[in-house]
Amino acid sequence: MVYETRRPLALVILDGWGVPAGFAGNALELAHTPFYDEIRRRYPSSRLAASGTFVGLAPDAPGNAEAGHRTIGAGRVIKTAATRVEELLATGEFLKNDVILSALGRSVSRGRAVHLVGLLSDGGVHSFPESLFALLRMARKSGVTEVFVHAILDGRDVPPRTADVYIEALEIKMADIGIGKVASLCGRFYGMDEGGNWERTARAFTMMVHGEGERSFDAVTAIRASFQRGISDEFIAPIVLETEPDRPVGTIHEGDAVIFFNHKPAPMRQLVRSMAVSDVSTPKPKIDAVCLTEYDPSFGLPFAIAEEAGSKLFGSILEYCGIRNYRITESARAPHVSAVFNGGAALGSSLETDVIIPSKLDSLLTEPESRSFKIADAAIRNIEADLEGIFIVNLPAADLVSESRDLEKTVEALQFVDTCLGGIIEKIAEVKGTLLVTASHSGCEAVTGHLSETAQAPVSTNPVPLHLIAPDHETTTLVDGSLADIAPTMLGILGLNIPPEMSGRDLRSH
Repeated sequence: MVYETRRPLALVILDGWGVPAGFAGNALELAHTPFYDEIRRRYPSSRLAASGTFVGLAPDAPGNAEAGHRTIGAGRVIKTAATRVEELLATGEFLKNDVILSALGRSVSRGRAVHLVGLLSDGGVHSFPESLFALLRMARKSGVTEVFVHAILDGRDVPPRTADVYIEALEIKMADIGIGKVASLCGRFYGMDEGGNWERTARAFTMMVHGEGERSFDAVTAIRASFQRGISDEFIAPIVLETEPDRPVGTIHEGDAVIFFNHKPAPMRQLVRSMAVSDVSTPKPKIDAVCLTEYDPSFGLPFAIAEEAGSKLFGSILEYCGIRNYRITESARAPHVSAVFNGGAALGSSLETDVIIPSKLDSLLTEPESRSFKIADAAIRNIEADLEGIFIVNLPAADLVSESRDLEKTVEALQFVDTCLGGIIEKIAEVKGTLLVTASHSGCEAVTGHLSETAQAPVSTNPVPLHLIAPDHETTTLVDGSLADIAPTMLGILGLNIPPEMSGRDLRSH
């Protein structure tokens, strides 16, 4: 199949770059962004819904990078695994899940313990407390006698210094259900690293498996002691609970069942790989592992709840049409532009080239640009090398830095991203290509400065922008829509038919 536009078409996704509204003195308003300001002044633009049901999340839920990239790549709304988990919990169907019940049944027949591992938080981004409570109920009803909770502490999606409250609530709930003990604790800095810092993951692994860490007889007391030392929730080092000196409440042994109850895949991959995926170089007990959702298809592990499947996605259409395409970002967001963008497919087609720059997440506050300049350089080089390619370029630095809620550093990150965006615009203009600029979700415009330790960080459900930059599109207008409309708009620019499976539409109005 020959497509109409024989020149580069690029989509630049600026994670967290929402439309400012509702938060005075926010990072986006304070940032000096001359290249982006020129785009807004000169080229067609519109607003896209990027949160809630528009990206497969619960109503009024703020958008996130994963849901946004999935919706962009699908050209339609696909319910996320988190939304499916929430629905199944609400209807009670969660309690009937065959994968989970089978694992619990095997534990009963073998007389082995069950370990529940995940983020103890009601922030909803990575886990739900109700998932943990449901698992406890299922374990008791199945006849399991020993259930140990290995709690990862939040402090990022919920106010800091609240982990003790969540542990107290969990202990009350376990007493009410009649089963469960807290066996270990650590902050998400250790238990949910996704930046390749394996030494952190190793600390969480040895805590759960070998009982290595600070020892305590009481979880709440141990957490509050960390607070007194100036260590907040997410950075709390591994703590092993004991029943008596040198006797841990419950470590993970050969044959035990381990259920990971986070629904968001990426931050759990390292921990799950270290504990449950065979690796001859790393001795580990053979466990009966179950993931709540599919963390990584390559793991080959059973998972309880699948995401909705999709066909005729943007990537698969490019493959069918024989169009080379490039996915360019840093490693912190690599799955988002590849597997997530492709609807969960672990491997792209032979026509897809992933250009991934290693992230350095532990230095974001000293290097707020993250890998933006290297990403831009890679995009420019690949555009020069293939004047007929399609380029999906993700610049996530501002979003990554905004998680710190540091206003000054978020402003710096936005300004660096703007500079890099300017370089890509210049190259696209030089080769007479077409460029779309958007964001996977909003959020930077909700960063207004440092919060008190007890204040809840504001979240944004603001729309994100869409800009069309091309010499022959300056008279084109763009109508408002949602992220689901981006892929159909790109197909329209390419002169390709929009498949009926895509609910989105071409937003260009000539």
